[in-house]
This record gives sequence, C-alpha cells and structure tokens, in this order.
Amino acid sequence: MKTVLVTAFEPFGGEAINPSWEAVRQLEDKVIGGARVVVCQLPVVFGHALEVLWQAMDELQPQLIIAVGQAGGRSDITVERVAINVDDARIPDNQGYQPVDERIVADGPAAYFSTLPIKAIVAAVRDAGIPASVSQTAGTFACNHVMYGLLHRLHNSRALARGGFIHIPYLPEQAAHHPGAPSMAAENVVQALAIAIRVALERDQDVRLPGGATH
Repeated sequence: MKTVLVTAFEPFGGEAINPSWEAVRQLEDKVIGGARVVVCQLPVVFGHALEVLWQAMDELQPQLIIAVGQAGGRSDITVERVAINVDDARIPDNQGYQPVDERIVADGPAAYFSTLPIKAIVAAVRDAGIPASVSQTAGTFACNHVMYGLLHRLHNSRALARGGFIHIPYLPEQAAHHPGAPSMAAENVVQALAIAIRVALERDQDVRLPGGATH
C-alpha cells in the first residue's frame, strides 16, 4: 500500500493550539485513495523542522508528502504554488531564533514550484463547498522554510514522490481571540485535506484553470 506523509506544526506565536496539527492528526492511519496516511508534527524551529521532516521521509519513503500550516488572517484553504529560498522571520521561532535574509539552502535555487496538482485540488475543494484558492506566497517563516526544504529534498532525490504545502485558517476558538479574523471549522479543514490527498494521488497532471492574483 502506498504511504502519504502529512505534516503539521506545533503551536507558535503565543497560540495555545495550531490548527494544522488539530486537523492533520485526525487523518492518522486513514486510507485515502488506496494509500495509508501517516502524520508527523514538526517543531516551529528553523533547521530542526527540516531534520524531523527529512527523517520521516527517509523512514517512510512516502509517495506523497503534504505539509500543512497555520495562516492566521486567511479565510480559505490556500494551496501554495511556490517556495522561495529565504528565511526572513517577523517573529522568533519557538527556540528564540529569528533569521533575517538568510538562505534556507546555501547553494539552492531561488525557488521551487509545488509538484502537487494545485489547481485541481482547489477546484475539488471548492466543489465540496469549502472555500479554497491558489496562494502565490508561503511567507518567509517556518511554513516556507519547510516547503522549500521539502521540495529541495524531492528535487535531489531519486524517489518519484510529489509534495507541496497547504495553508489553513484559524480555528473558530482561535479567531475568538482575534476579533475580526476569519476562521474555518476543523471538520471542513479535515475534509479539504482528505480531498487534496485523493486528488494528488489520482492526478498526474494539473488542470488548466485561472488561479493567479493581481497583487
């Protein structure tokens, strides 16, 4: 049976929970699209997050890796298009480290594109009645750090695995402490992630649909 690795993060930035982990842990040992889902929590620590991710990839040899992270302030499921080779942290990580304008991989390219069928995932999530869109930036904090590190490892590996990153909104219980911030119920996030896994396993090619941004 194929294996799908889905990662999420521990809480950070003063939050008591991280919605990515609250959702992703519900997928543990599920069988989706004929593949078994294995989940892994990553630390919000530059460098160490990639060590944990790469160790899980080496141990599991998954055919698909989807990393998931919190994007407080976003209102929908956002499937990331690209990761850039820079750490530029607005806040310190969970060990107090705050890199500014540092490369993630010293000799790596400027960017990597997701190898997920990002637009097909967005279309399928929307068809299920859940708001979703393509995102053109994964930021420059831990999420982008992990996405770039994931894609760098896949690019330099002989494995035929595919991978990418999905950002999710706050959960309602978090948004209650951020007046005006959008949120999404955990069950909708879990459903959207299950759809993303299924579509990524089924489709070798993405669909050609508008998914750009004007700013």
